[in-house]
Amino acid sequence: MEFDIEKLIEECVFTAVRSSGSGGQNVNKVASKVVLSFDVNVSENLTELQKQLILKKLSNRINKNGVLQVSSDSERTQWLNKKAVTGKFRLLIRQALKPERKRIATKPTFQSVQKRLDDKKRQSGKKRLRSGDFDM
Repeated sequence: MEFDIEKLIEECVFTAVRSSGSGGQNVNKVASKVVLSFDVNVSENLTELQKQLILKKLSNRINKNGVLQVSSDSERTQWLNKKAVTGKFRLLIRQALKPERKRIATKPTFQSVQKRLDDKKRQSGKKRLRSGDFDM
């Protein structure tokens, strides 16, 4: 699944808003927090399969209109927050579109089988002692 992440970033809408939390007067005056909005369903650079994968894997970050929102207010400037938010977006999209590797079934190790059998013997011995139905 090939895609150009830079074309996806061009489809994004960046909004600057005031940050919340501590930071003194700077927080109250400057809109340094950046919110990235990406409408997954409208994207022209993603296939239908890729859109479904993103909607499924990033469902906790996508609103009911199908818009993925990522924000950053960790930096003091709007420019640095924009860089941070695009980095987060790149990472999220790559992780969502990374193909899942199939699990290869393996046999349990000899040691784990032995441990399980020993535990079963110990447990059955306890039960036998409790019942009063034991032969010595």
